[in-house]
Amino acid sequence: MAGITGTWHLRMKTPIGTIDADYRFTETDDGVAGTAVGAGKETTLENVIRTTTADSERLTWRQRITKSIRLNLEYDVTVTGDTLAGHSRAGRLPRTSVTGERTGA
Repeated sequence: MAGITGTWHLRMKTPIGTIDADYRFTETDDGVAGTAVGAGKETTLENVIRTTTADSERLTWRQRITKSIRLNLEYDVTVTGDTLAGHSRAGRLPRTSVTGERTGA
């Protein structure tokens, strides 16, 4: 399976520990859409932008977290096969490492 479409398990390494969440990306008429599920809550991803190269796919998106604290996150990851790597950032806080693997179609 190529590209970002499917279900992914992501890990974000933060100064307070590793955060795990599941993401689902789908193809739409407008491009790519996504949702995230973590701590029992589903969040719709915003401004999902895909850039494709010959051997990988770069994806950026925004995500608003409201529990346990309010954060506006920005992600920038590169997908190669069934793995992804990149970073996320919350405002002026330092970048956080993001890794993940595809868990389903």
